[in-house]
Amino acid sequence: MEHPRRVVDAHVHHWDPARTDWYPFLAAADTSLAAVGMPDADRMRRPYDQPRFLAEASRWNVEAYVHVTAAPEHFVAETAEIARLAKETGQPRAIIGGVDGRDGAAGILAQLDAQAGAPGLRGVRASAGLDLDTDAGQALLGALQHRGLVYDLVVHPDGMETAAAALAAFPELTVVVEHTGWPLAEDPEHAAVWRDGMTRLAGLGPRVHCKLSGLAMTLHRIDVASLRPWVAHSLEVFGPARCFFASNFPVDGMFGGYDDLYGTYAQLVDELAAPASDALFAANAARVYRC
Repeated sequence: MEHPRRVVDAHVHHWDPARTDWYPFLAAADTSLAAVGMPDADRMRRPYDQPRFLAEASRWNVEAYVHVTAAPEHFVAETAEIARLAKETGQPRAIIGGVDGRDGAAGILAQLDAQAGAPGLRGVRASAGLDLDTDAGQALLGALQHRGLVYDLVVHPDGMETAAAALAAFPELTVVVEHTGWPLAEDPEHAAVWRDGMTRLAGLGPRVHCKLSGLAMTLHRIDVASLRPWVAHSLEVFGPARCFFASNFPVDGMFGGYDDLYGTYAQLVDELAAPASDALFAANAARVYRC
């Protein structure tokens, strides 16, 4: 197993648990993470700034990384703060900001406008539930397509069919399916729904990509055998030109170190897609997020 010659990490969060207004799910008394399958979240309740991330990733030649919002309500201020960090240090090279679908179509457009001036902004994710087939969802997708921004799609397997139908109406919108489609269980029935949904999303064509990340968050393991079936199917339906690895740190760090996770990715590449190593570790993410 060889290290890739470079890494573009497509999903990193910086946060401070003391800022409970920005990151309420990091408060010790908060139980929302347990409700989505993360009962022991203490290991992610730690300050995670740029120096700590770069130190933990130091053996993997991280040329660039993408910061993804984790602030449910204060994503506009967070985007501005991360943009200042990037101006000072040169990293992160790309930022995925946020939108809150509860504010309706007009609110979403105002949120996009408020973040538009941030250098490095490449797209958004929805920090609260957003049905793409609503007026608000359609407004968001249309605005992102018009502005040439990426939509980082947060979707679970049971929502993939609806999401694929909504996204089909915006054929020029670049989409990244976050966290390998967020499989929440390993039982055969759930896995079958996930496989079908991923196939539908991949069928939308080359503008839709898969971020191979977040599996440790839901499987609670980082080993090769646990990740192999999910990564293998994603590579099969999307192809290695439309997939890329990401750490989802510090969240996936609850279940192992950066070396553990990227060592698993490297072994999977050896098994499944050796000729595409640079594409999966760096080139594809750099192209999609322009970093």
